[in-house]
Amino acid sequence: MPSVVGLLEQRKLVARRRVDELREEADRIQAELAVAERDWKEWTIARSRVGEVLAPADETDHGRDQGDRTAPTADGQAEEASSTLEAAKAKAKSQVPVWREGLAWSALSVDYQRILRTLADRSRLGQGPMTCQEMAAVFGMDVVPARVEALRSKAKRLVARGWLAEPAPGRFMLVQGVSGPGGGS
Repeated sequence: MPSVVGLLEQRKLVARRRVDELREEADRIQAELAVAERDWKEWTIARSRVGEVLAPADETDHGRDQGDRTAPTADGQAEEASSTLEAAKAKAKSQVPVWREGLAWSALSVDYQRILRTLADRSRLGQGPMTCQEMAAVFGMDVVPARVEALRSKAKRLVARGWLAEPAPGRFMLVQGVSGPGGGS
């Protein structure tokens, strides 16, 4: 008859193998996601450059801030060129700009966009504010203090810049008006 400790060790080993398999799969998916996000950013930049090149000559003579204010996208929505320039500046320094009407989520780094996207999905589903532990679990991170604190720091920065609200300590949600990645309103 096997010992209880031996049976527990066997089950622990099986569980550990499963965890290792899932971590390997998560690492593979994270690598694919990084490549896909890089491609997406490159296409976004290419789209912006084409918009600048195709702008009428009289508009480009007045400067970048006045000319090319809006460029229609394929689905008919307007996209601000100034937001694209601000986005490039914000990403380069990994800073969070103060939210204002019309500022797109693309002004934020991918990590901040992921937080906003998760909270927007939660809001759309009629669910309440979210804790950083819950975000870490949703993102597939280990729910350990270092990861949770990194998320909390980012969420607090988004609160300070007007993108998120913190209705209760440690619980975060989108601010009214910040609704989607396209135009920020």
